[in-house]
Amino acid sequence: MCEVAEDRRETAPYGSWRSPISAELVASGGVVLEEARSGGAALYWLEGRPAEGGRGVVCRWAPGAGTTEVTPPGFDVRTTVHEYGGGAFLGEGGTVFFSNLRDQRLWRQDGGAEPRPLTPEPPAPAALRYADARRLPGADLLACVRESHGPDEVINDLVVVPAGGGEPRVLASGRDFYATPRPSPDGRQLVWLEWDHPQMPFDGTELWIADLAGDHLAGPPRLLAGGPEESIFAPAWSPDGRLHFTSDRTGWWNLYQVQAGGEITALAPEPAEFGWAQWVFGLSTYTFLPDGRIACAYGRGPTTRLGLVTPGDGRVVPLETPFTTFYPPQLSTFDGRVAVIAGSSREPTSLVLVDPDSGAFEVVRRSRELDLDRRYLTTPRPIEFPTGEGETAHALYYPPANPDFRAPEGERPPLVVTCHGGPTAGVTDLLKFGVQFLTSRGIAVVDVDYRGSTGYGRAYREALKGRWGEVDTEDCVNVASHLAATGEVDGDRMAIAGGSAGGYAVLCALAFYDVFAAGASEAGVADLISFVHDTHKFEARYLDQLVGPWPEAEALYRQRSPLYAADRISCPVILIQGADDEVVPPSQAEVMVRALAERNVPYAYLIFPGERHGLRKAENIERAVEAELYFYGRILGFELAEKVEPVPIEGLVDR
Repeated sequence: MCEVAEDRRETAPYGSWRSPISAELVASGGVVLEEARSGGAALYWLEGRPAEGGRGVVCRWAPGAGTTEVTPPGFDVRTTVHEYGGGAFLGEGGTVFFSNLRDQRLWRQDGGAEPRPLTPEPPAPAALRYADARRLPGADLLACVRESHGPDEVINDLVVVPAGGGEPRVLASGRDFYATPRPSPDGRQLVWLEWDHPQMPFDGTELWIADLAGDHLAGPPRLLAGGPEESIFAPAWSPDGRLHFTSDRTGWWNLYQVQAGGEITALAPEPAEFGWAQWVFGLSTYTFLPDGRIACAYGRGPTTRLGLVTPGDGRVVPLETPFTTFYPPQLSTFDGRVAVIAGSSREPTSLVLVDPDSGAFEVVRRSRELDLDRRYLTTPRPIEFPTGEGETAHALYYPPANPDFRAPEGERPPLVVTCHGGPTAGVTDLLKFGVQFLTSRGIAVVDVDYRGSTGYGRAYREALKGRWGEVDTEDCVNVASHLAATGEVDGDRMAIAGGSAGGYAVLCALAFYDVFAAGASEAGVADLISFVHDTHKFEARYLDQLVGPWPEAEALYRQRSPLYAADRISCPVILIQGADDEVVPPSQAEVMVRALAERNVPYAYLIFPGERHGLRKAENIERAVEAELYFYGRILGFELAEKVEPVPIEGLVDR
């Protein structure tokens, strides 16, 4: 006979389980890895360090030499072009060119020498910003995007900057936005992307090419591809001088090659995404290998994989690795291997070098060293659920998991529905410690890829057009109802949380539905009308696509604004805000706070000085994580296993 092992788990209500995944671990247990790229004989990347106030530090690694921290104290490598940044540095041949957060000037650092500024002092602090630089072959020049902030307008253009310092020279101007300047290997041509309001780069962009003559264009630029209904992404030249790019002209971002005669050929037609929503600069989902093959990251929904494309073969061959997500998508080739930031739902992200033949990999840098029993980690389950009028939406469901505890018989866990930002963005299958912080305490989480998310083709992405605040909110409500109806969670103890556009979905769900018992909004939009006037240039006309043309659709903007339906909010809300946020200004949270106070709806409000859009400082992240848990405990009715600093909840009568 087989003996049944004794279950020694402690019985405790969901939400009250002790967990080794602390708020400190969530906030400061590692670094954020970004912008990995080859720089000749070395590999470079950018580390965001919460423990240093979110400071960005360039690091360098070379075989046999190990890792060197390049950026000296006093510098913070980050650009605020488009506010979201990206493409903040270029490293090659021992020299690093970078944008410094404080002044937004371009700086140059040779070897271990002190950095020196390349671009002139701006007329006002941070008024001239630079991003996505590339060196022109055969010339001591950098081509990059410049964003000029004047008293009345913001102007974007394409410029060249002398690599030794000096006044930039304009290459292209007159359009609302520019991105991805990429010179040909021989330095004779330059390609770039440009587009105008009201398009966002994932709506429609144009790929242009021009001949180069030193620091200026030798002739008029020529349009190669793209338009208002085609999103071109990540143009790049192969070493033999062939131009490549991704396009969603078929409904999916696929990889294309421009032939010698100008014909454009699809290299691996697939109902899969080989591209990404270009919220930041410097992204690339593919790289060229020495033997002519192309390594690429592609997939559908929250998971991606590596694949190999041989031009002329017409297909992508999957490369088996233990990773399920390559994020941020920034592939490059180093020493014949694929350099990429990779992770999974159970392992933190790492910068790795992947052998393109075997899939074997070498770890260059881990985002954190995780000394944790993996049994405390839950594995997400992809789910589909009915929504809309016979439609289907997607999500990742994270059930509670903790090897030390079980719930009383018959109890179902509370649920937190999380809504991603963007809103044109998507869920990734990465290890999210903020989620595991909750699930290891007995709180279920579902991460929603509502209609309008990326990863499922253009048609799914465009389901949000004209219906922001409707279909995304409906999907967040319906996934909660679905999980409650199937018995996965307690339908009376459900909360909804999100940041930025996800925070807007939170406020909409609370104002227009009566499903959730609590809501948590970080930098959420409350009033679409004031948001149109207060937000930054990059997103200034985004709502034309998501809601309707302004001001013709003003009545619709008012109808979709949670602020004007605040009298319908009946459950407690916690609002979290960065004081220096220029994407969603603090005024959005403050008008909501006043509206809730006027109606005696319980609320908590945390504002963090020195923080922009999304918290970066470890102490602020830790405070926000614990405050949200405390808030859920008070409202959803469970005792916390550990003591955390209370957050004042105005108007809450003790239960």
